Amino acid sequence: MEDNYRESHHHSESQSHKNHQHNDILPSTSVLLIIVPIIIIILLIAISLLIVMLKRIQSAKHNGTNNSSKSVINKNNCMFVAHSTIDIHLSPDVKGGCLPGHGGSSGRMPETKLRGVQVFTYKQLEMSTDKFNEANVIGNGGYGVVYRGVLIDGTVAAIKVLQREGKQWERSFRLEVDLLSRLHSPYLVELLGYCADQHHRLLIFDYMPNGSLQQHLHSAHKQSTNSLNWGIRLRIALDCARALEYLHEHTTPSVIHRDFKCSNVLLDQNFRAKVSDFGLAKIGSDKLNGLISTRVLGTTGYLAPEYASTGKLTTKSDVYSYGVVLLELLTGRVPIDTKRPPGEHVLVSWVSN
Repeated sequence: MEDNYRESHHHSESQSHKNHQHNDILPSTSVLLIIVPIIIIILLIAISLLIVMLKRIQSAKHNGTNNSSKSVINKNNCMFVAHSTIDIHLSPDVKGGCLPGHGGSSGRMPETKLRGVQVFTYKQLEMSTDKFNEANVIGNGGYGVVYRGVLIDGTVAAIKVLQREGKQWERSFRLEVDLLSRLHSPYLVELLGYCADQHHRLLIFDYMPNGSLQQHLHSAHKQSTNSLNWGIRLRIALDCARALEYLHEHTTPSVIHRDFKCSNVLLDQNFRAKVSDFGLAKIGSDKLNGLISTRVLGTTGYLAPEYASTGKLTTKSDVYSYGVVLLELLTGRVPIDTKRPPGEHVLVSWVSN
C-alpha cells in the first residue's frame, strides 16, 4: 500500500515537472508568434513604400510634370536662380574655377561665401578642433579623418579632413562643395562650410550626435544595437527613402549618390536619418531612361549587379543599395560576412534563397 502511494506521488511530481517545462517553452513560443508577424509587417511596409516611390518617379518622368518646390542652377556660372525646376548641371567650378578660398591663411574670418556656404581658413579649423586633437576624432576611413569641432560662433560641427590622393581626391572635394551648396533637404546632412587653404581640403558639416547607422547596427556593444527599436528603424528607412526621392525626383537631371550605405546614413539627436558623403555622386542623364556609362565605384555588397558588371548607372542603382540597407535594418547582418557558412556570405543571396 505504501509502495503504491510512493509510486503515485512520484508519478504526480514527474508529471508536474513536465508541465512546468512545457510552460517554460510557451513564453518563448509566444514571443516568436508576436515578433515574426511584426517583422513581416515592417518588411511589407518598406517594400510598399519602395514600390510607391518608384511608381511616382516613373509617373513624373512620363507626365513631364512636377509640382514640388524646386530651384534652378545656371550651368554656365556660379549663380543661383529661383525657378520651378532644379537644374543640377554642375558648373565648371568642379574641374577648377571659382571655388574661393585657395589663398594663404591668416586666421581671420574670410568674407567670401559660396551660395551661402562659409569659407574657412585652415587656422580657424585648427583652433576649432584643438589643433586636430585625437580626442576629437569621431570617424575615419579611406576618405580621411572626421573631427568634432566648435566653430567661432559656438556651432558644434563635424570637420572632415580629406586625405590627399591623386585627382579623385580633389574632384571629390569640389563635387561635394558644388553639389551640397545647391541641394537643401532635411534628409541630407547640411554642408556648413569648407576650407581650400593651400594644399588643405576640409569639409564642415552639421554635427550628428548619434553617429552612423553602421555603428548602431554592427557595433560590438549591445547598448548601441538596442537603442534602435523597430519604430526607430522604420523611421530611419522612411528618412532614407525620402532622401533618395529628393535626389532622384526633385533634381533635373537626377543626382545619383553612388555610395549609399549604412556608414553614410547619419543620425541626429532624435535618431532622424540624414544621408551624407557625396564624394562619388554622379549627375544622371537628361534622357528618359536616365542611364549613363561610368567607371564602377562604390562599396562591395551595396553595388547593383547590372552596374557592377556593365558600368551602366541609373537611379535604380541607388534603390538597390537602399534595399541592402533595409535588409541590414531587418536582420542586423552586414552585406558581406565571410565568417558565415558557404552560401550565407552575401546578405542579398542569403535572403533570396
